[in-house]
Amino acid sequence: MGRSGDLPQGLVDRFVARDGVWPDDTGCPILHVDMDAFYASVEIRERPELRDKPVVVGGIGNRGVVSSANYIARKYGVRSAMPTSRARRLCPHAVYVSPTFGLYQEVSRGVLGIFRDITPLVEPLSLDEAFLDVSGALRRMGMTSGQIGQLIRARVEEEHGITCSVGVAPTKFVAKLSSGLCKPDGMLVVPKKSVLEFLHPLPVSALWGVGKKTAERLADVGLERVADVAAAPLPRLRRIIGNALAEHLHPLAHGYDDRSVEPESVDKSVGAEETFEVDHWDRELLKRELLRLSEKTAVALRRRELRGRTVSIKVRFSDFTTISRSRTLLVPTDVTQEIFKVACQLLVEQTPPGAVRLIGVRMEQLTTEGGEQLLLDAPESGWREADQAADKARAKFGLGAIRPASLLGEGPDRSGATEPRPDRTPT
Repeated sequence: MGRSGDLPQGLVDRFVARDGVWPDDTGCPILHVDMDAFYASVEIRERPELRDKPVVVGGIGNRGVVSSANYIARKYGVRSAMPTSRARRLCPHAVYVSPTFGLYQEVSRGVLGIFRDITPLVEPLSLDEAFLDVSGALRRMGMTSGQIGQLIRARVEEEHGITCSVGVAPTKFVAKLSSGLCKPDGMLVVPKKSVLEFLHPLPVSALWGVGKKTAERLADVGLERVADVAAAPLPRLRRIIGNALAEHLHPLAHGYDDRSVEPESVDKSVGAEETFEVDHWDRELLKRELLRLSEKTAVALRRRELRGRTVSIKVRFSDFTTISRSRTLLVPTDVTQEIFKVACQLLVEQTPPGAVRLIGVRMEQLTTEGGEQLLLDAPESGWREADQAADKARAKFGLGAIRPASLLGEGPDRSGATEPRPDRTPT
């Protein structure tokens, strides 16, 4: 989405309430609900004395990345995924907080419970946002889509002490755009008859699938607004940006989006990664980190009753060069040692030497299929049983109750560690 300065004056104002009356939401069954600065808001809820201060959630050292920043910190230019070192230069007086992933997951479950009280058609995109299709709830609840959006906002704030923004529209694409334009703590309704009035003044970067390079390519030939893309003949768009992207953007620019809300979104991958406080050359140390990350990934897979067929590692060097290497297995697995062994092979055999600042493990091609031991030189049995026993111990005594022996003791300097989480299918 383009910067707020790219938006025509007064565009958003035409789609918000006036004197308590919302634009006509007939034919607008799709809601996109997005928590406002979610991680930071949850941390501020726990520490109210931070409410009027810039707050940044992320790596406490200088080698991590920003996970979230409240809107006060954003005024200084701090953004998610920004290196913490840069955030500290932009806003040195901010309060920097380590992420509390378990708390975020707990709040997310509660918020999703509110959504599912209203409709079973809930499609989570991440911990802090989801699409809802409320068509079946309108008659049952005797409310309009906009009223349901207001109810959700009120319940989220009352029950969880954070705010959210809601977009109400005929399609997923327009609903997601509108929630982003009314942040923070707002709601925007785009009537079915006004979709083009809403879309066409927006910059081309608002179109789903348009990144910086595509936006520049379109601007170079005079296509700067969504209206310009809609007016361009499809053969011309194909010549400019290629067949697939042209055929994707052209209907969006005309307001067409036939995607439905899919409550059973499928995990594409599960993984974990670490950003080190200092660069590391030592391959033995890197292997121990691969074991730690393989364990996290395997535990996350087993919790979801999934197995992965492709093991992938990610390595970022001190000059920010980032590579990934992967290997596809004959049989899917959720076993820590099997994932670890392949990850080590990828590190040793396919990764050049160098000072490493980040390393990660990811399992892809996920499935619910079963599988047998896949490594030719591994024990015929034992690792899976060991993992299952460890899972039981963790469930009873906590996540740190049992670990591989090589991971006991002090680990390397690192910050910005991320929890294992699924990547979702594109929506």
